[in-house]
Amino acid sequence: MHITNLISQYFGKFAKKEFPSFFQKFINNTYVKIFKIDMSEFRNAKYYKSLTDLFTRELAIPREINEDENSFISPSDSFITQSGSLHKETLFQIKGMEYSVEDLLTYYCTDTFPMVKDGKYMNFYLAPSDYHRYHAPIDCEIKKLIHVPGKLYPVNLKYLNKELDLFVQNERVILECFSDNKIFYMVFVGALNVGQMVFDFEPSVETNTNAKDIKVIKYDDLKVKKGQTLGYFKMGSTVVMVWEKDSVELEELLNQKVKYGQKIGTLK
Repeated sequence: MHITNLISQYFGKFAKKEFPSFFQKFINNTYVKIFKIDMSEFRNAKYYKSLTDLFTRELAIPREINEDENSFISPSDSFITQSGSLHKETLFQIKGMEYSVEDLLTYYCTDTFPMVKDGKYMNFYLAPSDYHRYHAPIDCEIKKLIHVPGKLYPVNLKYLNKELDLFVQNERVILECFSDNKIFYMVFVGALNVGQMVFDFEPSVETNTNAKDIKVIKYDDLKVKKGQTLGYFKMGSTVVMVWEKDSVELEELLNQKVKYGQKIGTLK
């Protein structure tokens, strides 16, 4: 097991521990203050029983989302670190740091590689202060889930600029999705101190364990609606979305903050 996995497991144990209420309130308020978290859409920090409970908080005030049926919305509150067109089969984790979409999606997606070649992609970085739940970006059908064990390097800008193939090295969960017969992928990338990535529709997936083998789950009729909660990160991390060639027109959002529910692109 890599040192990043061990660190993350120990942090996960601390984060999910429920301390006496007076001490937990101090921990929660300190975390909110250090990371300058806007809690206006959530319950008061004192009501969360652990740091994990605070990390994975649900919205207390429903979020308005873009309802246009052909619009993709941001799956999460995040910062767009990279966005654009694949150059044949390569994309960027950050400017100047390219990697292969085949390495990202693994050989279990071999049949669809020609479809995403020269397609579009967008990287969503979730900071520790962000809302950590992720949602369906459009009405779609999930055909396949692929869990790839790996390391848990940090995914902040510092590491994106220095660690080659970071998204390929790190543990990740890949969702193969179809909307209007057009394929797109959502890749949920683990990171340092991300105790787990949780998927509401697939409780059998366990991340940040001692697993070594890739796990593939196929679905016959798993349809989700735009805005539906898919799951959550237990701490900040990254989502990478990859679209089929000529299937989407993306908004110009590079180096901008986006909110879950905000339009990020239009299905062609």
